[in-house]
Amino acid sequence: MGAPKIAIVHDWLTVSGGAEVVVAELHKLFPKAPIYTSVYNAEALPGLKGLDIRTTYLQDKLPAKLRYRHTLWPTLRAKAFRKLDLSEFDIIISSSSAEAKAVRKNRPNQIHIAYIHTPIRYYWSHYEEFKKEFKFGVFTPFIRPVIPYFVKRMRKLDLESIKDIDVLIANSEVTQARIKKYYKRSSTVVHPPVDVERFTPPPKGERSGYVLWGRHVPYKRFDLAVEAANQLKARLTIIGSGPDTARLKKLAGPTVTFVGRVSDKELVRLAQSAKGFLFPNEEDFGISAVEALAAGTPVIAYAKGGALDIVQDGETGVLFKEQSVESLVAAMKRFETLTFLPATLHRKAKRFDRGLFDTRIQKIVNDAIL
Repeated sequence: MGAPKIAIVHDWLTVSGGAEVVVAELHKLFPKAPIYTSVYNAEALPGLKGLDIRTTYLQDKLPAKLRYRHTLWPTLRAKAFRKLDLSEFDIIISSSSAEAKAVRKNRPNQIHIAYIHTPIRYYWSHYEEFKKEFKFGVFTPFIRPVIPYFVKRMRKLDLESIKDIDVLIANSEVTQARIKKYYKRSSTVVHPPVDVERFTPPPKGERSGYVLWGRHVPYKRFDLAVEAANQLKARLTIIGSGPDTARLKKLAGPTVTFVGRVSDKELVRLAQSAKGFLFPNEEDFGISAVEALAAGTPVIAYAKGGALDIVQDGETGVLFKEQSVESLVAAMKRFETLTFLPATLHRKAKRFDRGLFDTRIQKIVNDAIL
């Protein structure tokens, strides 16, 4: 019997983030596997250039200006994934925080392994927040009243999609708990892969100021970091860009610097030269926080979500309990009284090295086909 044929399925490939890191690593593990996705923006993901990426019919059917507004198309996206014919494959590995896991097995003896970044946030864990934040321009007053009825139907479809999955993998302990709560299923935690060695701290070096990086979107709460730095007159370097950049720049005082997107080499340098990494957002995991630790930089993190897998209070950083400027400022003041050893932080980060991800995923796949 030859090697099993594998397909990788992912929600969408339009931005570069933690979920896309997982997809890229899965493809390195299974280089012959095509990647199926709802829509694809090649310019946003140059690292995937040349790979066999196959889109659903939504790539051509959706208007170009609205194609990447993912909250607009959950029903269509779920339908598109259900219609995929993957009968030629023995194993389907879905990577999903939305509808990719709705893909169906098309013949007997197929195996579906689902890597869950989180059960769909806007139906389950963060429904109340998303309900308030949903904006559809002039149509918002008419759409918001029907959201509860729409979500009720989509929850039902989401639960239906889980029934066809053979193995569930969670990216963190908080995701594992959500899978148990909402889907009533057990799962195995396999943390996302991090290139720990790329961030190895230099033996010596002066460290000053704070740093943070990631996409500038409102839910990441970079505004808390900006306002805390303003209040403490602390030097803060913000890396990256996004739809929230302009608002953040308006909030920033003279000690806050925006450097935009930088090269991998410059990112490592900035990470290695900072005394602390600010992580005010609630993430399902948090690859950037692990990268900071790998660079020998302690993390000041909001004590919720995936950060609890990564940061031990007083040991690898400082946790703050309220997502507020006051709570972050207090944490930063406490942080200044503590001492952290870069070599120790790097060693702690090795718990999330991509080699461990590779080993565990390969074992899960091998076990599934026995």
